[in-house]
Order: sequence, then C-alpha cells, then structure tokens
Amino acid sequence: MRFHSFDLLATLVAVVHGNGAVLFANAALEDALGISRRAIVGSHFPDNFTEPSHLQNALQGAGGNEFAALRYDAWLKRLNHDPLPVHVIVTQTEKADEIIVELLPLEQQARQDREERLSEQAQANKELIRNLAHEIKNPLGGIRGAAQLLEMEMESRELIEYTQVIIHEADRLQTLVDRLLAPHRRPHLVGDVNIHEVCERVRSLILAEFPKGLKVVRDYDTSIPEFRGDREQLIQTVLNIAHNACQALVEQIAEGDACLTFYTRIARQTTFGKQRYRLALELHVIDNGPGVPDSIKDRIFYPLVSGREGGSGLGLTLAQTFVQQHHGLIECDSVPGRTDFKILIPLP
Repeated sequence: MRFHSFDLLATLVAVVHGNGAVLFANAALEDALGISRRAIVGSHFPDNFTEPSHLQNALQGAGGNEFAALRYDAWLKRLNHDPLPVHVIVTQTEKADEIIVELLPLEQQARQDREERLSEQAQANKELIRNLAHEIKNPLGGIRGAAQLLEMEMESRELIEYTQVIIHEADRLQTLVDRLLAPHRRPHLVGDVNIHEVCERVRSLILAEFPKGLKVVRDYDTSIPEFRGDREQLIQTVLNIAHNACQALVEQIAEGDACLTFYTRIARQTTFGKQRYRLALELHVIDNGPGVPDSIKDRIFYPLVSGREGGSGLGLTLAQTFVQQHHGLIECDSVPGRTDFKILIPLP
C-alpha cells in the first residue's frame, strides 16, 4: 500500500477522510494508542482526542481548501494510559478527501530537540578538541626536547630537578593529548558483539580494582542478539562509566554497602537520534552513590568536566564518542542514592 512508507517515521501519522474516518494508521500511532491498526482503520479519528471538535473542524477546513496546513496542540487519549500531549499538524494531500494528520508528542519533541542540541555540542567539542590537541602537540615536543638538551649541559643536581619537572609535565600533557586524539586515530574495528561478554569483561576489571565492599549485580536479558560493533570501544565505554561510578562510591565501598548494577533489556519501537528503531539494546549502569553534582549535571559529557578531585574529565566524553560511532545515545538520570547511565544502540 502506498502509505506504508509512513511506518518508517517516528511521529504518529494517520491518513483520514474529510469526515474523520481513518484510511491508514502508521506503526508509531498504533503503539501510542495501544490499539491494533485493524481496529483504528475505519474508526472516527477525532474520537481519539479529549476534544474531538478541534480536529473535526480542522478536517472540515482542510476539505474546504481553507488552508494548506494547520497546527495546534491537543491531548491524545490512550488505552490504559493518561492522555498524551501532542502537537497536531493537519495537511492536505493532492488527492481529494484525503488528509494527513501528523502528531508529535510534545515530550518526544522536547527530547528530540535536546538530543539534537547535545549532538551539535558534541560535534563542536570534538572539532575543538582535535584542533586544540594538534596545536598543543607540536610545541610540547619542542619544550620537552629543549629541557632534555638543557639537562645534558647542566652539572648542578638542583637545576636538573627543574628540567625533570618540565619533562615530567610535558609527558603528562602528551598523555592527555593522546587520550583526546585517541577516538579519532584508531580505526573502527567492526565485528560481532555480545553485550553480556562486554559487561562480564568490565565486571572482572572492576572487581579486580575494588575487590572488597562492592557488590556487582547482573540483571541480563539473555535473548538480546549479537550485533555488529567495535567490541573494544564498547568495553571502554562501559568501563569508563562503571569506573566513574566506583570512584563516586568510595564512601559506600569503605562501609561495605556499595552496589553497581548492569541491566540489559531490548527496547522495542523506540525513538532516538531523530530515528525510530524496531529494536534497540538498552544497557543500564546503575550505582547507589551520592549522584552527579547539580553544578555539572548538564555538562557531564563535556571534555575536561569532572566531579572528582584529580579526575581528567575525559571518561564520559570518550564513552559518548564511542556510542555515537555505533549510532547510539547515552542518557543520564541521577538523584542522590541512584545514578543511572542508559546506553541505547540500534539492533538489527
């Protein structure tokens, strides 16, 4: 059928007659209403709204060629759920008595705007970091080389200590620059990935570093299929998030009541990054620590932002970069006593 391309859209779409009878409903609308497509087709579409008259008037206006498109906000009724706030777009088609009604959930729209903003910020940060790192790298080698030459000419042990400080700090900065450039240098090595093997590898590394006082809970959905990805990048992603969590759990670890949870599920018909996916991996890394400080909550994925004394502020930036290379998304929900990092990656 010619309307089936609407099933690829993340927004809710119905094609209706001027009298309100539904000709077609896409998969997103079917999910939102909680009603089968067969039951929706032929029904009176305005009845799905808390105020049906608004859509009925809009359909009459579209049928009378009073406008090409009309927008307004409304509440969509759902089976066994509270009404959903939506932005309604009523558009005429070239065919007589055939009108497209598109519904954008306001919460989803706000989330898409936030994701788009974060994506743009991440891209800008990536370019800034890459350019800045290259600019730092060249003079850094010169500074280190000059310090080594000076050291060879010096006889005073006290003065040599100063050149050693210069060399040591230059090496430390070089390591930082290498970490900033690492995601852009290393090729993306794609293979079959089992997410639970990734989690188990991270679990063993974490328990080796924190053998006492930390409980690691595994809540896996073993039906999750393998997918194509870079295994090492995903291990590094989950390890960075888990390691950050353990650093925040220092007091709980000392008291013996720290808990870190790896939780995997399949998300069905989910939307992120402006696309709708039939299936996606949903991996949560949850800790019972004090939570992300309010002062950095909105900036935790920015480079060099850290809530811990002595932290580099690169762990989450690299994690975000690696997940984005898998066309995925990382979200964080944090309150005192529970911080949840959710990784979403499309599945085949």
